[in-house]
Amino acid sequence: MSKRKQHSPEFKAKVALEALKGEHTVSELASRFGIHPTMIHTWKRALLEGASGVFERGGKKAPEIDEEQVKELHAKIGALAVANDFLSRKLKPWTGK
Repeated sequence: MSKRKQHSPEFKAKVALEALKGEHTVSELASRFGIHPTMIHTWKRALLEGASGVFERGGKKAPEIDEEQVKELHAKIGALAVANDFLSRKLKPWTGK
């Protein structure tokens, strides 16, 4: 059974840029880099779709925090802490600790 090759993002970008240049056919690039032509098309499409993100202002956006969900999670943590404390006290006679 063969294992799939893991290519670095730098390698993928290099191949996709070569494909965008159009100086060589996809088949030539596939034989030169030792990958399947379908992968070149996929990486090229991903590069074109994600290229607009390079020019966005502010870089990566911080994830928005949903305050309601945070409150619900804190309540859940509190309830689990109470249940855990209750169970640990009730199990002391059986564990001997």
